[in-house]
Amino acid sequence: MSIPTEPIGSVPRPPELIEGMRGVAEGRVSGDELDALFEQALEQTIGELEATGSPVITDGEQLKPSFVTYPIHGLVTLSPNGVVIPFADGHTRQLPSLTEGPFRYQTHADSYLEKAQRYATRPIKQAVISASALSLLYPADGIDNYSREEFLADLLNEAESDIRRSLERGADSVQIDFTEARLSLKLDPSGGLLRQFLDLNNAVIGRFTVEERQRIGVHSCPGGDQDSTHSADVDYGALLPGLLELDAGRFYLELASEPNRPAVLETIRAHLRRGQRIFVGVTDPIDPTVETPEEVRDRVLEAAEYIPLDQLGTTDDCGFAPFSDDTSTARATAFAKIRARVEGTQLAAAQLG
Repeated sequence: MSIPTEPIGSVPRPPELIEGMRGVAEGRVSGDELDALFEQALEQTIGELEATGSPVITDGEQLKPSFVTYPIHGLVTLSPNGVVIPFADGHTRQLPSLTEGPFRYQTHADSYLEKAQRYATRPIKQAVISASALSLLYPADGIDNYSREEFLADLLNEAESDIRRSLERGADSVQIDFTEARLSLKLDPSGGLLRQFLDLNNAVIGRFTVEERQRIGVHSCPGGDQDSTHSADVDYGALLPGLLELDAGRFYLELASEPNRPAVLETIRAHLRRGQRIFVGVTDPIDPTVETPEEVRDRVLEAAEYIPLDQLGTTDDCGFAPFSDDTSTARATAFAKIRARVEGTQLAAAQLG
């Protein structure tokens, strides 16, 4: 038997690419020079991901400014004073806020997929940002002549298009990054904000056929930026029942870094539905220690005690560098962890088989 295994998405960018992005901002590097660095990083990253043996790859998100802001990169109707996301180590990330409508994506994810397909020889999973994350762009005090209802209608259309274009472009699957799910319970412990997020994302997923939904997945983790999280202190058990109500066919769930994995797995088992495949995290991108294949194997065997084998897969807990300037994890470490995940999953499959 085999157990499917896939990466989440981002891989740390090469130092020369990060320096090139800084150089453009400071006027030291031309746009053409930066484009060449992007192309070089993309080709190199895909080659290294394929060398890990991963049966499904991503583009490493080498070309994205961040996993959340790529659709609005270059949009001029933005204010910098949006929602602030605090991380446990004290640093923050701040979203912009929209200043006028109508809301339209500036970049769709299939543009990254098209470029990656020039170099890849294996199936590519394409990550997209959730509608719920982008709903945070609408300011609390509203926008003149553009209601929140109008904004959400535009947002749903754009989020659907982002997924559909990637599916039609030939993505093996599309992963919706929903890392704000757990954070929502920190911002609103009543669960009201989470319910809004779930309803919004399900409204997008509901626009696809049953067959298409089997190629649509949802990723959730407590955040991962500069080796810190934004919501790991929130009870995972409070999130999972609602999360598994989403009508996606795949779920990519952080698990390796959880202090009580059996409790999390028991919650998954209690709420798992037929037709859902659970990709459990078996490597921790924040931990600098590279897992051994045997450690990964044991985590897979543990998960197999709770999740039926025909519904089990493996993944990394989170992306390794979801923001383009994150240098907290070395590229070599990321690829070593991915290789350990692939090899450890194969060891577990052989033992279970």
